[in-house]
Amino acid sequence: MERLARFGVSLPESLLEEFDSRIESAGYKNRSDALRNLIRDYIAESVWEKGTESVYGTVTITYDHHSHDTAQELTALQHDFGHIIICSTHVHVDHDHCFEVVLLRGSSEDVKRFVEGISGIKYVHSTKPVFTVLV
Repeated sequence: MERLARFGVSLPESLLEEFDSRIESAGYKNRSDALRNLIRDYIAESVWEKGTESVYGTVTITYDHHSHDTAQELTALQHDFGHIIICSTHVHVDHDHCFEVVLLRGSSEDVKRFVEGISGIKYVHSTKPVFTVLV
């Protein structure tokens, strides 16, 4: 097990009270556990975008399925990046919209190119990547 380091943090009281309230409602045992998770998330968020590590995570996509060729373009892109895609789930939200979640594992460089490819497809309303690395 890795040695723990202790450090002090200065915060306005109101910010600390809000933090304590949120970590309690989230079920954290203490501030240290919550801070460890926040720091890991912060590091993972920047690492996958730099293209330097192996990552895993999801990309959530919403789009208008009536739009010209959007579904076909998304499928073609997923075939191009099949080596990093674990699986995907597709949901018909309503008559006009689809919601899709793609689970990925691979080099952050490939993942970044995949996310950029999705973002470039017309009529994709949102692209939300969530990735992590083991830190």
